[in-house]
Amino acid sequence: MDGNGRWAERRGLKRVEGHRQGAETAQQISEECTRLGIERLTLYAFSLENWKRPKAEVTTLMKLLKRFLKDKRSEMKKEKIRFTAIGRLHMLPADTRRELDKTISATASNDGLNLCLALSYGGRAEVVDAARALARKALRGEIEPDAIDEEMFGRELYQPGVDPDLMIRTAGEMRLSNFLLWQASYSEFYVTERCWPEFTLDEFHRALDAYDQRVRKFGGLKTGSR
Repeated sequence: MDGNGRWAERRGLKRVEGHRQGAETAQQISEECTRLGIERLTLYAFSLENWKRPKAEVTTLMKLLKRFLKDKRSEMKKEKIRFTAIGRLHMLPADTRRELDKTISATASNDGLNLCLALSYGGRAEVVDAARALARKALRGEIEPDAIDEEMFGRELYQPGVDPDLMIRTAGEMRLSNFLLWQASYSEFYVTERCWPEFTLDEFHRALDAYDQRVRKFGGLKTGSR
């Protein structure tokens, strides 16, 4: 969800205002995904690299996250949204982690949209964590190293078996930015110059329409259906 700070600075506002508006955009897109019957929405909310930002900005982002979790928990339950999170969550402040755990627990039985926030997340870190998990199993004699294949490795990822169909990049960014590196191997991409706070529902539908025109072959030959 790129461009929160840039959006604010262009308007002479503090960067935090961009993050606040970005949270509103996240709510609008989540609601639209629920209305459309989309099964899963993963939002890259806070990367491992974001810990390097000024302490005041990081503190503000954590406060915004806590407020979002508290304010939207009952709404998620009502809308049958299942809330999940991926990343090195142990790095989050204790009070933020408590609200995160409460929301995950409160919505665990919901069967609607799976709204996943990537928090303290890095794609390379996820691959490293999966490799460490397999190494520990091999040391315990639970698996043979030669038996490790893509399927086994994939089961050690933060949320196994979840490969995004569509990756949307805002603010004109033309890179993966360390997001879902393993899972995005065959994802379709849509890039918009709009910053995340100004990413409207119309733009979201343009992204979905663009995806609908793609022919997905997954390295094979066209079979006559997308």
